[in-house]
Amino acid sequence: MQLPSNTPNRKPYDGSVRKLVIAFDVGTTFSGVSYAILDPGEVPETQPVTSFPAQAKVGGSAKIPSIVCYDKDGKVRAVGSEAEEPAFIEQAEDEGFVTVSWFKLHLRPESLKLEFDFPALPKNKTPLMVFSDFLRYLFECTKSYIQKANGTLVWNSVQPNIDFILAHPNGWEIAQQAQMRRAAIIAGLVSEAESQEHVHFVTEGEASLHFCIQRKIPLEQKDKGIIIVDAGGGTVDLSAYCQTAMGSFEEIVTSRCIGQGSVFVGRRAHSYLQGKLKNSRFGSEQDVQLIASRFDAEAKHTFRKSEDSVYVKFGTFRDRDPSVDIKSGQLKLPGCVVETFFEPSIKEIIQAVKEQRSEAATSIGAVFLAGGFSASDWLFSSLKNALEPLGLTVRRPDAHLNKAVADGALSYYLDHFVSARVAWLTYGTDCARPYNPSNIEHMRRRHTMATRPSGRQVIPSGFSTIISKGVLVHEETEFKEHYVLESSIRSVYNHFSADIMVYRGRSSCPEWTDVEPRMFSTWGTVYADLSDVAEISGFRDGRIYFNADFEVVILFGGPEIKAQVSWQENVSLLYPSKIDLCPDYLSGERKEVGLPTLFL
Repeated sequence: MQLPSNTPNRKPYDGSVRKLVIAFDVGTTFSGVSYAILDPGEVPETQPVTSFPAQAKVGGSAKIPSIVCYDKDGKVRAVGSEAEEPAFIEQAEDEGFVTVSWFKLHLRPESLKLEFDFPALPKNKTPLMVFSDFLRYLFECTKSYIQKANGTLVWNSVQPNIDFILAHPNGWEIAQQAQMRRAAIIAGLVSEAESQEHVHFVTEGEASLHFCIQRKIPLEQKDKGIIIVDAGGGTVDLSAYCQTAMGSFEEIVTSRCIGQGSVFVGRRAHSYLQGKLKNSRFGSEQDVQLIASRFDAEAKHTFRKSEDSVYVKFGTFRDRDPSVDIKSGQLKLPGCVVETFFEPSIKEIIQAVKEQRSEAATSIGAVFLAGGFSASDWLFSSLKNALEPLGLTVRRPDAHLNKAVADGALSYYLDHFVSARVAWLTYGTDCARPYNPSNIEHMRRRHTMATRPSGRQVIPSGFSTIISKGVLVHEETEFKEHYVLESSIRSVYNHFSADIMVYRGRSSCPEWTDVEPRMFSTWGTVYADLSDVAEISGFRDGRIYFNADFEVVILFGGPEIKAQVSWQENVSLLYPSKIDLCPDYLSGERKEVGLPTLFL
């Protein structure tokens, strides 16, 4: 699926005012930044931030460790490479500083299961607070870098007009996007009023696709789909696409996100070393942690053959214990043992590729690897050996793999190569269904039946699907369902609200929220004033009752989802509604429906 020769290059910026776009890739272990200055009439150019404080320049692959160090009062004392300087490490130990790592995984949805526990946050810190502190640092580093590279005058000219792109794993949901948006506000990147307009999101899988396209990597095999495997520190994201006749790309199967990134290879090594060294003079947790960290930083990436031993250099010539294979300050590990550290991650990636391939209506021809973990030769060769006999070509770009997400996120914003995506959850709203005595499901819930002002009998706990999981959604497509709100109280129409819910179960057509209550949660709530469309519908038992006809609309315009309430007024379709995200999204709780009832 090679890009056609007539595919246009990046278009000139058509805005009238200079703008700056910054893309942040906040990873579990390492993070990077890319940016572009948009001048009217000029073609934007992707620029990586290639140097940070306390870190030598390493070209286009520059990234910093995703760590934040706090003192006892909760004040930030160092971030990134600054926290790894020898002098600071000594100070941190003397003064009892706390170093926070892997904080990104604390944001994960409950649906993403992890093999290991990971470092807890300090008691006085939340994931939101740490994420915002880290974003603030990345932004200040980017500001300083741009000022040095382009001049203070250029920075001053773009400072009032900055858009931010935040990449996140495929499995992150609206709750995680809301937390990241809030972190950007707390970090001072944007005000709350500006956040909806200036903070954007893209999945890491889609960012990696854009990276491959922009680097002119041939996404080969005509008329066949590809799978992008973005293998990072914490998660491995899989996304499948095919190219349309117009040159854009469409997602062809539900994306995947598995918690099997490179950090878990290191955790398995740590667990093995604890057992191997426990009765030696190197069995202290401090020594085990040192050896494991050296394995994680070096040997993990250079391991190539299971028949070759791996040597982990950690000490001096005098550090020696032949009983545990330590000589001259280095530990010898059999390759067959190192192989077991990788095995669970490799197995899950292979299984996820097979599942995507079997579920896709389009034939899959190739798998492309990106992300820092993809630089592992053992991972790459293992996937080739397992997948190529199945007819899949396995490749990885000959480029800086760990910069794929930051550069790709910027390309997503500027180039917009993906025109359709697959809904990976079912979205809808709770409702009441008119009672049907011949329906066995209604009979089972007869004890919950309620009578509305019109005399109509209804069964609550219904679920109305608006978007089904697996549906292909083109950009700006509206998905909507019609509802009726009935009440004898006119004032309830002034402040109408409807919960937008997501369903995570396996049913292709969920109809009742009480069947799998833990599979439903509130994504957000839409609010609207329906007073102008509420009409007198009838008179019963001495009381007037009203009806309002409207539609709940979900727009799937990109990696972000929007929702609205619409109705017709004077033959015009109106959308004067707003949506608030539900802070209890992860708890699985949902608000009870009040007297007014949504009818299908």
